[in-house]
Amino acid sequence: MTRQNYTLTSESVSEGHPDKVCDRISDAVLDAFLTVEPEARVAAETFATTNRVVIGGEVRLRDEDQLIKLRDSMAGIVRDCVKDIGYEQDKFHWKTLEVTNLLHAQSVDIAQGVDASSNKDEGAGDQGIMFGYATRETEELMPAPIHFSHAILRRLAEVRKDGSEPLLQPDAKSQLSVVYEGGKPSHISSVVLSTQHNRHDAQGKELTPRDVRDIVEPYIRDVLPDGWLRDETEWHVNPTGVFVIGGPDGDAGLTGRKIIVDTYGGAAPHGGGAFSGKDPTKVDRSAAYAARYLAKNVVAAGMAEKCTIQLSYAIGVSKPLSIYAETHGTGEVAPEAIEKAIRECMDLSPRGIREHLSLNQAIYQRTAAYGHFGRAPEADGGFSWERTDLVDRLKACV
Repeated sequence: MTRQNYTLTSESVSEGHPDKVCDRISDAVLDAFLTVEPEARVAAETFATTNRVVIGGEVRLRDEDQLIKLRDSMAGIVRDCVKDIGYEQDKFHWKTLEVTNLLHAQSVDIAQGVDASSNKDEGAGDQGIMFGYATRETEELMPAPIHFSHAILRRLAEVRKDGSEPLLQPDAKSQLSVVYEGGKPSHISSVVLSTQHNRHDAQGKELTPRDVRDIVEPYIRDVLPDGWLRDETEWHVNPTGVFVIGGPDGDAGLTGRKIIVDTYGGAAPHGGGAFSGKDPTKVDRSAAYAARYLAKNVVAAGMAEKCTIQLSYAIGVSKPLSIYAETHGTGEVAPEAIEKAIRECMDLSPRGIREHLSLNQAIYQRTAAYGHFGRAPEADGGFSWERTDLVDRLKACV
């Protein structure tokens, strides 16, 4: 019997968090390469610290002249990302930070396994396991704790950037503990919000945690469902006190260190692979998107209230080694039938995933903060894995 009464906690981090700054830059590099060549190979990693950003990793383009131009444009890409996020601190400023570009050519050993040839289809860019998850507890079919943790920080970023709340700065974290009763989210037992801020207000008064709470609380209340905040809900806003020094100046950042924030907030398993900076031949990314797409369509089709999908791959091999479905005691259809339907409804080779979800496009920079899942699919192909257009085919295959 699945537990019905429990408390689940998830956290999110803002686009100005040091690790998210690095995810954003890595995905901006990826988008730049895909804009030039949809079949580009990219595995870009970013490190950020006080007034310095270092980019490394491997890339490949067929056009050597274009490759040289792109490598020369990296500093501008970095500065544009940092400027948009909002960093103009003395020790982390988009104008003055130093950029080191260590990108190099893709390994020929990796390329020979991934590339298609006369006797084999394109293979997976690495071995590994990938998970997708969906649940009916929110309209977006996402777990409530991570969904609303993201929503808080997205809203605070909006009012920071539009000038409504000029005392807020880019670096922030949120965390919600959601109480489940009868297997459904009921209310919130605690709210944690740490946000970077100016040291003084417009009148020169030093900001306190109480002042910061007065700024952020209305926006938090706006994005949470009615009745979820109660008199007994615990609030912890900037619990360590002053939070003025933030971003990579306060704590170094690295691509790929927020994989639970990027996915389901701990409500579902994770295979361990990060997403940002990786082109869609890397199944760490593309197969995780496919697994979410499949799980979401299973739930949208009414086959289960909750669904986890696991896929596994071997480097250089095109077909998945295994497909596993779990409905957590909520299934209207046997998991074996779901697995069979998935095999019939979608080509889960790296090429099949890329083509089905139109992943060879410059759509990745926007995924770098506030979660890769639970977002609305966009007209230009962004978040295509959030579509529910496989429902009828799945039903027909069961």
